Amino acid sequence: MMEIKHNSQIKNTSVEELFGLMPNGDAVYSYELSNKNGMSLKVITYGATISELKVPLENGDIVDVVLGFDSLEGYLQSFQLVSPPYMGTTVGRYAGRIANSTFNLNEQKILLNKNNNDNSLHGGIIGFSQKIWSVEKVIQDEKSAITLSYSSPSNEENYPGNLVVELTYTLSEENELIIQYSAKTTEDTIVNLTHHSYFNLNGHLSDVKDQDLVVNTNQMLETTAENIPTGRYLEIENTSFDFSTPKKCPSKIDNTFVLTEKDEFAASLFSEKNNLKMTVYTDQPGVHIYVGGNCFNETKGKENADYHPLSGICFETQNFPDAPNHEHFPSAFLKKGEEYTHNTIYKFQ
Repeated sequence: MMEIKHNSQIKNTSVEELFGLMPNGDAVYSYELSNKNGMSLKVITYGATISELKVPLENGDIVDVVLGFDSLEGYLQSFQLVSPPYMGTTVGRYAGRIANSTFNLNEQKILLNKNNNDNSLHGGIIGFSQKIWSVEKVIQDEKSAITLSYSSPSNEENYPGNLVVELTYTLSEENELIIQYSAKTTEDTIVNLTHHSYFNLNGHLSDVKDQDLVVNTNQMLETTAENIPTGRYLEIENTSFDFSTPKKCPSKIDNTFVLTEKDEFAASLFSEKNNLKMTVYTDQPGVHIYVGGNCFNETKGKENADYHPLSGICFETQNFPDAPNHEHFPSAFLKKGEEYTHNTIYKFQ
């Protein structure tokens, strides 16, 4: 496990709290950030996870719009569930599925660890979501931000190259949650990072079925029964997957939408009850949308919540699943000496 850095810049902010101890005794810390509008964010170093995101409403109330757990034990238990929810975590080294857990790199066949039938999902058996990240700096003045890092050793989950990742969460004065990723590698490798919060604009104790979803595209990826991309792009205009105009959140969705308009929003969610809208912006080629959060009545969420299949909706901005195995997909390869970057904004208004 990585050592948590305690520099004076962090101590002066008075935002650090011990969140819990790992089974081996390593400490996990929680950090709270806020802006002048009353919006606040809590991040824990386990999985560089967002555990709380509170947004002020017009009527003066404040709503926690992400699912999570009150204790480290809850997060650890969630990874033992039959279908781990990856609640609020940072996903890597590769978000989504890699078919048959294999890809070719520099004329070599790489065999990854399998954790989703024969496939590799969200980085393998113990991905970035279950690692303790180091805190590099915390800023709490005109802007509120925290930067975390993780160094993934070569051959972790069988990925080549030592990959050093930096991640910055920023709360802007415009009520934006800004997420910026960068990564460098010592060897050619693949990388695809994403954020896995389950959002619910009516609060984490509610469900999302009455919230309006918009996805700004007319294409999605075709997938097999195991949710592996076939390589085909599907036109979705006038189908049940056409969210170009607002529709209620579907009860089941687990699909990657193709984003082509780089300067426009990717997706949005609107709650009529709270008159609250979240708009998603990204420089990534896709957004994977998933409704869920189910903890199968085995693990309690925050405030003793029983999270169920409609508790929240994920907007996983990312490259396409299985991209290394499809030459016409955007490249997921990161060469030694180059830098991976990824920027996503969740804006609340």
